[in-house]
Formats: sequence, structure tokens, C-alpha cells
Amino acid sequence: MLKLYVGNLTFDTTEEDVKGLFEKLGAVQSVTIIKDKYSDRSKGFGFVEMTNDEEAKKAIEQLNGTDVKGRNIKVNEARPMEKREGPRRGGYGGSRGGGYR
Repeated sequence: MLKLYVGNLTFDTTEEDVKGLFEKLGAVQSVTIIKDKYSDRSKGFGFVEMTNDEEAKKAIEQLNGTDVKGRNIKVNEARPMEKREGPRRGGYGGSRGGGYR
């Protein structure tokens, strides 16, 4: 099974739209469009898992750069999520001073 990244989607593109597009080229295991956790609005990208690696590679070749709802979509093999480094959000950062004397 191969996981594909699909980017530059319009915000109104549904998982059903993406599934229909990829099913023309092979068996689709799952489709997930990534949404903002606060607004529930699409972030304009998602992932497609295809059961057959050869069909997935064919989908990359045939769909990458094609027009879907007025946008040229990006399709490539998904990479593992990289661990983010840097400061954590929240808490009390820096020197606040004060206190009792």
C-alpha cells in the first residue's frame, strides 16, 4: 500500500471528489483531507492510500499537475512527518520578575 500526498486542492474539494478522481486509476484504500481543528475548514491538502503500488505510481504520473476545479494539483509519494523542533507553546516564557519581598 502506498500513501500519496495531494496538494493545492480548493477548499471545497471533498474526500468523495478526490476518491472519484483516484479510483479511475486504481483501488483506493482511504482518502483524508486535512482540516483546521478550529474552523473545520480544509487546509487544501490531503492523503490518498492506494492498495496497489503500481497503480499509485500511475496515479502520480497521470494526476500530478492536472487541473481540478481550476487548480493544478500536486500529487507525489507522501513522506513521513518530520519531528518539529523549537519552543513549545504556552506556559510562562522569559523572565517575569516580580515576586514578594
